[in-house]
Amino acid sequence: MKYLDEYRDPVLARRLLDELRQTATRPWRIMEVCGGQTHTLVRQGIDELLPAGMRMIHGPGCPVCVTPLETLDRAMAIAARPGVILTSFGDMLRVPGTDTDLLSLRARGADVRVVYAPMDAVRLAADRPDREVVFLAVGFETTAPANAMAVLHAARLGLTNFSMLVSHVLVPPAMTALLDDPDCEVQAFLAAGHVCAVMGWTEYEPIAARYRVPIVVTGFEPLDLLEGILMAVRQLEDGRAEVENQYVRAVRRSGNTDAQDAVRTVFRVTDRAWRGIGALPDSGLELAEQYRQFDAARRFDVGGLCPVEDAQCIAGAILTGAKLPTDCAAYGTRCTPRHPLGAPMVSSEGTCAAFHAAGRTPTRSTA
Repeated sequence: MKYLDEYRDPVLARRLLDELRQTATRPWRIMEVCGGQTHTLVRQGIDELLPAGMRMIHGPGCPVCVTPLETLDRAMAIAARPGVILTSFGDMLRVPGTDTDLLSLRARGADVRVVYAPMDAVRLAADRPDREVVFLAVGFETTAPANAMAVLHAARLGLTNFSMLVSHVLVPPAMTALLDDPDCEVQAFLAAGHVCAVMGWTEYEPIAARYRVPIVVTGFEPLDLLEGILMAVRQLEDGRAEVENQYVRAVRRSGNTDAQDAVRTVFRVTDRAWRGIGALPDSGLELAEQYRQFDAARRFDVGGLCPVEDAQCIAGAILTGAKLPTDCAAYGTRCTPRHPLGAPMVSSEGTCAAFHAAGRTPTRSTA
């Protein structure tokens, strides 16, 4: 398949691995900040083919996984109300809340629907003026423009029965929080190409300069990742700390300025809780004051919830790269894709799901 197979060429992959082995003189630690990249690394076994001692650290790059438990509990509280249609992307339906998940709630009669774009929810609200239609808006900067456009369109239509439960998070503050941790082992980052396609990479330049860490904007195919790792290692070996762009076919430094304008119009930066990690300042988006009429949390007054995480789930340590899924005592036993304890096992971008799909098993006792 043209334009896809060429980024999976095994001959080129071996050449990149050979060059990586010739270049690396130290056991470098590199974090990928994207769940899609994690799945490629694990599925293709790239993380196991790196030079001896070199390690990929799997970061908090799964937007479903970092959506706080309180947001999920709020979504279910809203969905359980009469006259409400709650809409969401499909990968949110099986993420466990405190007591249940959206899929189970739907089985009990709640009107929970999968949509493929936030504009689908707007159209549904226009078609069903007798129902309150709520869209569960999660994700990194990648999905924020589409959600912003949905709000703008709903405003133009004058819809009063459409709202969003917003839980957007931002990548640069998470990277900064990781680097500020005194136990942080990350020496370089692979930045998510789709985030940078929207935002560009100017926000990463101060991080690279302040913390002296190379940051390479990288795509998602095997050759993208191998080349991105090689570019990061070259910087580390040279003592450089710059932002470089491997994903030249999709990303430019300034990003998509029209998309950025839409996001800045509809949203404003706010503090945000990350599931398993905690509150990070200025790490999320919420609706701007002029669009607060579309705020589902305000419209339905779903405060006062007491979310409780499963005590055995170590999602926080996995999301920050402190532990691997195979370090968890519940991995593959109490926690499986069919019966997940935490979001990293159920999401299509979750690290636990990636390990389980690849058949990774614990190499030592997790007792």
